[in-house]
Amino acid sequence: MEETNRQRKIAGVLQKDLVDVLQKAAQDGMKGVIISVSKVHVTADLGVAKVYLSIFPSENRDEMVKGIQSNTPLIRHEMAKRTRNQLRRMPELLFFGDDTLDYIEEIDKSLKGNDADPIKNPDVLERRQKK
Repeated sequence: MEETNRQRKIAGVLQKDLVDVLQKAAQDGMKGVIISVSKVHVTADLGVAKVYLSIFPSENRDEMVKGIQSNTPLIRHEMAKRTRNQLRRMPELLFFGDDTLDYIEEIDKSLKGNDADPIKNPDVLERRQKK
C-alpha cells in the first residue's frame, strides 16, 4: 500500500525533529557517537511511527537502540513540544536499528576481494545466509 502525502509529510517532520533531539542527546551524554535517522514510516492512521536509526560506531548499535527505546516517553514528550503546531496528536514512536550500512560494507569488501572466496571455500556461504 502506498503512503499518502500526509503520511510522508508527517514522516519528514518527525525525521527532521528526531535528528535534532537524538543528536543533542548524543552530544550531551555519549561522546563519539553519531546517530542519524535513516527512515521514518508512519502508519495510515497516523498513530504509530517506525523510526530506523543508523548509529556509528556500529559495535554498540543494539545497546544504543535499547537505551533509546527505554527513553521513548521522554523523546516523545520532547517531540510533542516541538511539533505541537504541526500535529494534533504525537504518534507512538518505535525505534529500530538500521544495519544497511553494515550490509553495504560487506558487499563492498566482497567486491574488492577482501572477503573469502565462496568458490574456493564453500563454508563461507553458510554465514552469508540471511538470518
